Amino acid sequence: DHGWSYMKTANEVFAGGVKEISTEPAFFDDVLEYKKKFYKIGTGRMEVKANKVESQDYYYLTLAAIAKELKNRGKSEGPVVIAAGLPASRYGDEKRAFQEYLGREEEIYFKYENLPYHLWIKKVYVYPQCYPAVVDRIALFGPKVIVVDIGSWTIDVVPVIDRKPDDSGINSIPQGIITCMKKINKECVRQFGEKIDEGEISSYILSKRSGLADCYLRIMEKEIRDFASMVVGSLREEQYGLLTTPFVFVGGGAVLMKNFGDFRNYNFTYVTDVKANARGYEALARLAASKGGRRDEQK
Repeated sequence: DHGWSYMKTANEVFAGGVKEISTEPAFFDDVLEYKKKFYKIGTGRMEVKANKVESQDYYYLTLAAIAKELKNRGKSEGPVVIAAGLPASRYGDEKRAFQEYLGREEEIYFKYENLPYHLWIKKVYVYPQCYPAVVDRIALFGPKVIVVDIGSWTIDVVPVIDRKPDDSGINSIPQGIITCMKKINKECVRQFGEKIDEGEISSYILSKRSGLADCYLRIMEKEIRDFASMVVGSLREEQYGLLTTPFVFVGGGAVLMKNFGDFRNYNFTYVTDVKANARGYEALARLAASKGGRRDEQK
C-alpha cells in the first residue's frame, strides 16, 4: 500500500521517505543497495507528487517492502507476485502505468540491510484502494454501505451496493491527513515559533499519547478534532445520508475518527488496522492466482 506518508505491507509499516546516500554507508539499517547505489529508506514521508510513477522512489520503497516480507518468511529469493493499489477515483487513469512501473524488471538483484535478494516478478495486480480493506467482511454488509478511506492526501469514498463497489458513486475529496498536520504546524509556528515533527503527530493520532508539552497537545487535539468534523461535513456536502446509511472508515483515518470524533448518533464503524488495504490486495491476488484469471482488471 503505497501511501504518501507510509508504506504498508500485510505485515509491516514504515515511513515512505527515500534519500540517496552518496557513498557506501557505515551502517546498513534501512539501507537499500540497488544498481550500485545506496538509498536510506524511511526518512520521513514522501513528497506528494502528481502521480506515483513520477520518480523512482516508489520503486525503491517496493523493493524494501518485498525484502521485509521475504525476511518474515525466511526467504531471500524466488518468484514474487506484487499486489498494490491506487486511489479509487484515479484507478482507471493510472492503473496501467503503475503496473508497468512496478513490473518493469522481470529479474531483480538488490540488497536490503546488507542482505542479498534475487527476485523474479511474475505478475503485478493493481486494485482500487478502499474496497480491499473491507473485502474480508463484505458478506456481513447490507444492501448499501459507504466505505471511507482517509489517506495522507485524499479521502476516498466508495459506495458498496449489494456487496459490490459502485463505480458511479466513487469520489475523492482532496483533504487528507497531511492537510491536518499542516494546520497543526501552522498554528504551532504562529504561537510558539516551532513545528512538531509529523511522526510525532502521527503517533499521537494513533495512540493519543505524547511527551510534548500541554500547549502543543492542546493544538493537536483541537486541530485533529476539527479535521474529524470536517470529514463528516464533507460527506454531508456530498449528500450522503449520514443518519440512514452505514459508513465504514478504514486505515489510519479510521483510528483518527474513532479516537477524536464524537459520532455516536451516526451509523459509523471502524477498521483500524492501517495495513487493511495491503492485506486486502494480498487476499484478492491470492484469489486471482488460484483461479488463473486476469483479476487485476476487476474490482
